[in-house]
Amino acid sequence: MHTGVFSAAASSLLDVAFPPRCAGCSAEGEALCPRCRRALNVRLHLPAGVPIGLPAAMPIPLAQLEWCAPFSGPVRLALHSLKYAGEQRLAGPLAAAMATRWRAAGAGGEVLVPVPVHADRARRRGYDQAVLLASETSRLLQLPSIRALERRRNTQPQFDLGRTARRTNVAGAFAIGGPTQACRVRGRWVVLIDDVVTTGATLVACAEALYDAGALAVSAVTVARER
Repeated sequence: MHTGVFSAAASSLLDVAFPPRCAGCSAEGEALCPRCRRALNVRLHLPAGVPIGLPAAMPIPLAQLEWCAPFSGPVRLALHSLKYAGEQRLAGPLAAAMATRWRAAGAGGEVLVPVPVHADRARRRGYDQAVLLASETSRLLQLPSIRALERRRNTQPQFDLGRTARRTNVAGAFAIGGPTQACRVRGRWVVLIDDVVTTGATLVACAEALYDAGALAVSAVTVARER
């Protein structure tokens, strides 16, 4: 059976056995109800680019940074449910918002690369939320998703740290997974996929590893931005 068909069938069975509740308002029926999904599209019609005056407006060396919504309200609750409560069904609506924003504002991109969590954290959770988001976004944008990066150090959670400490925390933490992954990003425009961006320190660390491997350009799109 095709992987996509199997995944859809498994999801349908899961919905029957454990009907989802909206992460934003707890209404039964969907992992994120239509009303709460609207919070994901508040930036949909804004022009591309980062508003003037936003701290760390365009973290160098990123070519472009886009996100769907502020990290608040239903969006924050949905991301917390995806990351910490095992609600993998949220990857669908969150990735759909990312794909829609990138179609509207993205300047380019040939391949998607998720920002990985450390292997120990992925084992504890049973999955890597950025990989789930990248897989769904890949399907919607019809761009390949490559797990090109590895997180070599189990870094401290960024939300616990100030701006300077965040840069230090992730400096050198990411590397290309091997020669095959390096070949697949060399000379290509990469779009990083992650759940939340604050200062951009993590995205910068990932971009530096990709540029070292020969990437032509590195942009990024996330579900939310925390200001």
